[in-house]
Amino acid sequence: MKHETRLVGAPVPTSGPEPVVALSGVTRAFGRTLALSGVSLSIAKGEILGLIGRSGAGKSTLIRCLNGLERPDSGSIRIDGQEITSLSDRELQPFRQKIGMVFQHFNLLSAKTVEDNIALPLKIAGVAKRDRLKRAGELLDLVGLSDKARAHPSALSGGQKQRVGIARALAANPALLLSDEATSALDPETTQSILDLMREINRSLGLTILLITHEMDVVRSIAGRVAVIDQGQIVEEGRVADVFARPVHAVTKSLLHGVRPQLPDFLSARLSPQGSGPALFSVDVTGEDAGLDFAARFADALGTTVTLVHGGVDHIQDQPVGRFFFRALARGDDIQAVAASHLARPNIHVELLGHEPGSH
Repeated sequence: MKHETRLVGAPVPTSGPEPVVALSGVTRAFGRTLALSGVSLSIAKGEILGLIGRSGAGKSTLIRCLNGLERPDSGSIRIDGQEITSLSDRELQPFRQKIGMVFQHFNLLSAKTVEDNIALPLKIAGVAKRDRLKRAGELLDLVGLSDKARAHPSALSGGQKQRVGIARALAANPALLLSDEATSALDPETTQSILDLMREINRSLGLTILLITHEMDVVRSIAGRVAVIDQGQIVEEGRVADVFARPVHAVTKSLLHGVRPQLPDFLSARLSPQGSGPALFSVDVTGEDAGLDFAARFADALGTTVTLVHGGVDHIQDQPVGRFFFRALARGDDIQAVAASHLARPNIHVELLGHEPGSH
């Protein structure tokens, strides 16, 4: 079934420098199973993009198409200005040095030391031993493991192993870093330290990063934009704060359920579309307007009491994002009229959820 792609927030500009990643109409099928269906996506230089979706949504196939392990049946993939779908297997070998991979389960070689693991891509590329060990030392400093150069992976914690994995991914100065569920095997505290490291790498090196994950908390922590994939299609895309504030697609809403304020079940179960009882409505807002006193504004305009039921203001990186649920003795059309006349701004969305039992 084909989904309609809905864009939320500001897309990446098409003018200016060529994006590091540009996919257009990428399709890949395995027998009768369509893993990717007309995927178009771009990632600007220095951007962190989160690609999120459920298991089986197409994330793994997309990764394999990006690093040349799978060839799409149709469409275009450009990495750092180079069309890769037409490259031969021999031509793909040097190209893959442009892409660093960070894996969920680290994929370190247990028989090699930490510095040898980091230097391995350079050894494969034919770099002299002295130069590759110098580079490994620089990267160990970068990831905070300079004292672990001669250690073996078995002596490291999970977080330390992932830092080694990140250092190895950076060895060949890639144009793109692919993070494939890199934190899903780690505890929350270690996860945050790895995400902080990736953010610092992005800032200091200007490295373009694609985060592939099923965890919205990972995306909200460091990504600037998010793309949601479902059944092989990008179904929603936009700035992280905008998508968190007002998700459009049902899959996005489901993925956000645990990290976004929701109307308590005992209240939502009581609601009916029509009725004379109190109305419950939501307000979703991004930016400075998240600090507005919506209860007072609606109360003044409606001439009745409006109370906050649930919700509050969160911050996604440096952007305020608010979601509030209010109760008012008012009709739904009155609430929508107030929203249209007093709060008609692109970053504010008001929705009538229903009426509780009772009467005026």
